[in-house]
Amino acid sequence: MDDARWQAARGDMMYDPEVANLNTGSFGPTPRPVFERVTELRHRLAEEPMDFIVRRQPELLWNAREHLARFLGGDSRRLIFTANVTSAINLVASSMRLASPGEILLTDHEYGAMHWCWERAAERQGLKLRTFALPILPNDPAEIVTAFRDAITTETRLLFFSHVLSPTGLVLPAREICALAKGRGIVTVVDGAHAPAMIPLDVKAIGADYYGANCHKWLLAPIGSGFLYLGAGNEDRLQPLQVSWGWRRDFTKPDGRNELGSTHRIAFVEHEGTRDICPWLVVPEAIAFQEALGWDSIRRRMRELASCVRQQLGEIDSLKVATPAPTELSGAMIAFRLPAGIDLAALRKGLWDPHRIEIGLHERRDGNLLRVSTHFYNTAEEIGKLARVLPGVMAGAVRS
Repeated sequence: MDDARWQAARGDMMYDPEVANLNTGSFGPTPRPVFERVTELRHRLAEEPMDFIVRRQPELLWNAREHLARFLGGDSRRLIFTANVTSAINLVASSMRLASPGEILLTDHEYGAMHWCWERAAERQGLKLRTFALPILPNDPAEIVTAFRDAITTETRLLFFSHVLSPTGLVLPAREICALAKGRGIVTVVDGAHAPAMIPLDVKAIGADYYGANCHKWLLAPIGSGFLYLGAGNEDRLQPLQVSWGWRRDFTKPDGRNELGSTHRIAFVEHEGTRDICPWLVVPEAIAFQEALGWDSIRRRMRELASCVRQQLGEIDSLKVATPAPTELSGAMIAFRLPAGIDLAALRKGLWDPHRIEIGLHERRDGNLLRVSTHFYNTAEEIGKLARVLPGVMAGAVRS
């Protein structure tokens, strides 16, 4: 499995050889060519800010927007760069005006910070916030669509869900869910934090009103790069989180390229004054790096490693797999339900010191989860190391 090709690709990563980073689901390390390019741009920004921001940045930003939109299967005139998916979703939640009374509907597996985001939005607009349970280990995407259909009511004004669930790595049938909601006049907002690069993605085909995601996870762009994609008909529904030079839009040509490397419509919400946007500008390099390895090859590699995780950790009696096996429902993140009584902080500490293993841990009411994320640069040896030391570390992390 760990052949010379993948070992060479691993060597092109900014990867600490003393660490088994099995947690790309939280943060991905940076490829060396991407790091070198962003460092080059920051060097110029530091030595001559006026030249960089005024003369060079607009062209670089437009180029990055076109590359990312093409990679996502979308239109560059609908793509807003953000610092991360949290910024993208907050932009929507802070600007949307929904009919009251009513409700905002979420699944019971949403990322905690995003739950709080919609909790605040509901409070501000006099709406209810309601969550519903997803099926446990579904075998077919239709089971998930049925759960959404049963949960939606005439009170539902907005539906928020993750394309790939952070706790378990379950991949939801986003296109079918959005179509279901659209047929009932419900606004759809999708958290695609884990989708770009981990799974094939076509944002136009998904049809969400708003689709936000990170580029610093599976796409391996620098931290500080994310986006929000606007579905058709949603171009003028948002308000910026802060007013800057994009505020005075030219309504005679809202989608024409402007002097900021954007469009007047996009700059309205994207431009936030003076800031370092170099992470956005090197997204094309991040795409090109993995493109050179081949997306199909990378995803086959991810699945091989995920299968290795499923097999090796599945042999630990006290762990119960929490990610479905069908390929249309899973990707490169495999989760296991931990036995009761495990202190998550102690478990994390025990894996890091002295073993230097990074994994994801999720606290949940229905049982805490251990999540393993495997990208192309991970190895079977790293997975084997985790499987060997985990039983002893878990035993030492039981609350007394």
